[in-house]
Amino acid sequence: MGTALAKRLVQSRFESPVQVAILNLLVAASYLQEQNERLLAEHNLSPAQYNVLRILKGVHPEGHPRCEIARRMIERAPDLTRMIDGLERRGLVERARSDHDRRTAPATAAIHGLLARRLTRGDLAELSRLCEKLYASA
Repeated sequence: MGTALAKRLVQSRFESPVQVAILNLLVAASYLQEQNERLLAEHNLSPAQYNVLRILKGVHPEGHPRCEIARRMIERAPDLTRMIDGLERRGLVERARSDHDRRTAPATAAIHGLLARRLTRGDLAELSRLCEKLYASA
């Protein structure tokens, strides 16, 4: 264990299995973030914009007010209102002043496909379980 990590970091010795696990998690997160940004750039979207679209797609067709979108963001966006305005200008979201907001989101199959090609359903479930175990009580 740690062979790919040692090659990636050009490092042959590590302090402990804990250090190996932490470094593997950080390298994997960085890799996924880079891939995500690359795939999103093909659609002229930032990670924060994708985050908003992901949130809205999850509740479509109901939608959420801005404050609820902000609460559900993975990483906080400094100017959410301006970002939503830009998504609206591009036709990716629709605003309504009623309880019947209708929002749309672009296809995200490429982003999800990246993991699906490399990990089994069991691997994905175990990865999620372990990640949640790290942050769930934080």
